[in-house]
Amino acid sequence: MSDKPEIRTIYTLVEETCMDGVKSLENPTRKAACAVVFKNPYAGVYQEDLSLLYTWSEELGEMLTQKAVAALGIEPEKVESYGKAAIAGLAGEREHCAALMHPALGKPIRANVGGGKALLPSAKKMGGPGTAIDLPLGHKNAAYVRSHFDAMEVRIPDAPGPDELVLMVGVTDSGRPFPRVGGLTTDEVKGEDGLK
Repeated sequence: MSDKPEIRTIYTLVEETCMDGVKSLENPTRKAACAVVFKNPYAGVYQEDLSLLYTWSEELGEMLTQKAVAALGIEPEKVESYGKAAIAGLAGEREHCAALMHPALGKPIRANVGGGKALLPSAKKMGGPGTAIDLPLGHKNAAYVRSHFDAMEVRIPDAPGPDELVLMVGVTDSGRPFPRVGGLTTDEVKGEDGLK
């Protein structure tokens, strides 16, 4: 087993919304996701110690976040929302996704978006090639900013294979178009406790 992930594909996607409903936006809202497809070292076997995936997630998380921010063409500090997701191929387990996302991935994401006090929203699932996942997004400093409750669908046509994992990071430069359901505004964020 290699001590480095065996990467097959890196996939970057940018979604730019110019119109929502019947109104056009003066400044489009933009979301970017970067996903990596790599061999699952534990496909088809039960492994109690998943710490290798923790280690890999730090390295992959830095690369994914940097690429997603670069795709938006903004400075890391200008990122407003973030999120993470993972898909395991059918010879893997949901716990392999959890091992990639929960113990160690937050640190490299926050380090590459100019900080972040709020919890990183996450999603995980099993599936075969072409499986779509809604990568959840939330304001990086305050969970109560409802204008930034959102998601971005990500799907890689040929991944994951049965023995593969897909890990992804998403970032935005803004919230939803024309938000009007209350909550904190970005101007009101204190960014002290991850909530407000």
